Amino acid sequence: GGGDYGLVTAGCGFGKDFRKGLLKKGACYGDDACFVARHRSADVLGVADGVGGWRDYGVDPSQFSGTLMRTCERLVKEGRFVPSNPIGILTTSYCELLQNKVPLLGSSTACIVVLDRTSHRLHTANLGDSGFLVVRGGEVVHRSDEQQHYFNTPFQLSIAPPEAEGVVLSDSPDAADSTSFDVQLGDIILTATDGLFDNMPDYMILQELKKLKNSNYESIQQTARSIAEQAHELAYDPNYMSPFAQFACDNGLNVRGGKPDDITVLLSIVAEYTDW
Repeated sequence: GGGDYGLVTAGCGFGKDFRKGLLKKGACYGDDACFVARHRSADVLGVADGVGGWRDYGVDPSQFSGTLMRTCERLVKEGRFVPSNPIGILTTSYCELLQNKVPLLGSSTACIVVLDRTSHRLHTANLGDSGFLVVRGGEVVHRSDEQQHYFNTPFQLSIAPPEAEGVVLSDSPDAADSTSFDVQLGDIILTATDGLFDNMPDYMILQELKKLKNSNYESIQQTARSIAEQAHELAYDPNYMSPFAQFACDNGLNVRGGKPDDITVLLSIVAEYTDW
């Protein structure tokens, strides 16, 4: 089609303390954060997973991931980005956080997905173990690569107190893995934090996506919810051999069960863009 493309996106998630009934306001599930932003040149979305270890130092891990995503969202809405350079969005946001007058500490993984309306290309940047899948005709045609320093230690953007610099893992936004490829109408893009991918293998995700019959928002929302709910249930199943447990076993650790974690799922369909 010669017309512009856009993304119809719905999100769903669970904080891992959901069982205790703790639900924060805003686009945050536990220490995860996300955003969906629209600009005349592109649709942009992102997910981030705040590193939980900061709690031991009295730091709320959701502050960093939430501020990072809100800053990315603002940059997109102000048009301060180039669709073909999603790493640029991360870099500018991270620099803003570093220069922030309000002291902010923490670390986070991040995944940014940009659909350029007119070129019909998807541009992505992924730092750490959040990520995305592109599904076409019931098959995964593109996926992000996970970036780990070592087992269960993903690449991450960080701001550490001066005394801890050099001790805290801190990667440059430039270390993000970036890809660009053409998309087609009807392509499904699933962007999520590791809480999804650690608990649900591709075949289960694809099974859920089969239920997606059209590109209206309600249908997408329903499917996003069923994927997040299934991942959340599996996370607490002690007898389930989760992808995370499998990965742990491959690394010589004797682990079974799901991996309790915050879960954020953004589900998008590529559609003809009109001013929705």
